[in-house]
Amino acid sequence: MRVTVFISIVIPTFNRLPILTKCLDALEAQRWQGRYEVVVVDDGSTDGTIAFLQSQPERFAHLRLVCQDHRGPAAARNLGITSARGDTIIFIDSDLVVTPVFLASHAAILEAHPGEAVFTYGRVVNTCNFDHPESEPYKITDFSAAYFATGNVAIARRWLEAAGPFDETFSLYGWEDLELGVRLKKLGLRLIKCPEAVGYHWHPPFSLKQIPALIQKEYERGRMGVVFYRKHPSWDVRMMIQMTPLHQVLWGLLSLGGLLNEKTMAPLLQFLIDRGRPQLALEVARIFLNWYNVQGVYAAYREVNP
Repeated sequence: MRVTVFISIVIPTFNRLPILTKCLDALEAQRWQGRYEVVVVDDGSTDGTIAFLQSQPERFAHLRLVCQDHRGPAAARNLGITSARGDTIIFIDSDLVVTPVFLASHAAILEAHPGEAVFTYGRVVNTCNFDHPESEPYKITDFSAAYFATGNVAIARRWLEAAGPFDETFSLYGWEDLELGVRLKKLGLRLIKCPEAVGYHWHPPFSLKQIPALIQKEYERGRMGVVFYRKHPSWDVRMMIQMTPLHQVLWGLLSLGGLLNEKTMAPLLQFLIDRGRPQLALEVARIFLNWYNVQGVYAAYREVNP
């Protein structure tokens, strides 16, 4: 007998109303006929998100809004899980616009493995096209080898309860979902790729003025990476957070020991941006952004292991 899942899509959000609106519209346009709800957890937004969503009950018929003070995505997802009514949880970000077969694709795989220790991971395509995100083709840079990432993943609620909640000590950017993935892997869960469940991850077109914030994010990711490693001191985690001699050498060579940085590469990046290639410019900028990340990891590690 085929088991039909009841899906709760958990979406943490903070000051992303324009793209969140497109995200919710796409979820209302699903072709799947099963039961589902959309649990949006507002993480202390100040851009009118709450008032707008409360004023659109007919437009967002599946929406359930939950609110908290600004405590970060880990706390928001935990609140979303406890507030959800479904037996299956799908995590996406509030800047993801999904296709009409998104839910049906995840559900088909989960329903074909009732009771098994599996979860599904959909495809994420990065785009800066706000008006038509679905027009962005899949690129090699969109490939992810992550085991469990909350950008587009579906899992039975009971496995989340068995593994425990997201660790809210990850107060800065990064790693709280992959850390939970380590605990899920210890429970024996198997990942099943679901490339038909496509989500288009929107971000503003890259510009040089974004670079300071991106560098700060890399340092934060480095600090949280060390938190991750202290919880799970394994070689796999060292590889994930780039805390190995290999990464030092790799990004040191690619950045010429830091000579290729936000200042020296600015003319090339602006050249690409001016010719309508902001996504390519961002990928080129990752040469020095990853170097900053490696520096941040080792700086944070030295603080806790002087």
